[in-house]
Amino acid sequence: MVIAGPGGVDEAIAAGVDLDGSPIPAPMLNLYNEVMEKESQRARSGVKKSMRNRIVKTGAKHFDKETLNQRLIDAGWDGLKDKEIAFFYS
Repeated sequence: MVIAGPGGVDEAIAAGVDLDGSPIPAPMLNLYNEVMEKESQRARSGVKKSMRNRIVKTGAKHFDKETLNQRLIDAGWDGLKDKEIAFFYS
């Protein structure tokens, strides 16, 4: 199974297989599905806040700290917070 793009992991989970094609154990799938169901019922605080959180989480994998910080600021968001830097770059 070739996994690419933002929906690739979700597609693999839905198919119940890992990237190497091996089945994901039922207890793992059950727990994941239970937690995601609870998450789907949680009230949201705003789309822009969620967008920023996703950008920081994923962007930290692709950009160095200074670049991501400046890109956030250039886009109109607050720069990286100390706790984000500590978590994603330490």
